[in-house]
Amino acid sequence: MNDKVTEIKISYREKISMSKALSIKSSEDAAHTIFQHWNQDTIGFQESFKVLLLNNANKIKGIYQLSTGGISGTLVDMRILFAVIIKTLSVGIILAHNHPSGKLKPSEADKQLTDKIQKASILFDVNVLDHLIITPDGNYYSFADNGLL
Repeated sequence: MNDKVTEIKISYREKISMSKALSIKSSEDAAHTIFQHWNQDTIGFQESFKVLLLNNANKIKGIYQLSTGGISGTLVDMRILFAVIIKTLSVGIILAHNHPSGKLKPSEADKQLTDKIQKASILFDVNVLDHLIITPDGNYYSFADNGLL
């Protein structure tokens, strides 16, 4: 009988002291910060999905790129998303993805994904504060500002 089991190691290291971390006060703050951390070489032709991870004072713990897709879509693996949220002990998140087309209106799939993530986050006491759609020119659409969250 083989008694060996794989050891699981979970780690998270903050590179910036939370006292010096940026604080998010509005959808505009979040959109600007996320846009600044987007690859400007791909934002206009390849859809990606990111999550902004926050502590209980809405200070940024980090930004994680969850997926990269094609011209008109990208997949979000809920297990990976929540593994990152839990691993970083984040209590608030802001979701973001880009629309290479420049169209700011959320698709039905965007709305369904947001709803699915919001329902799952309740189980972990994580607040979904917003979901942003970012365009290549830096414009954004906020689900929260438009009453969808």
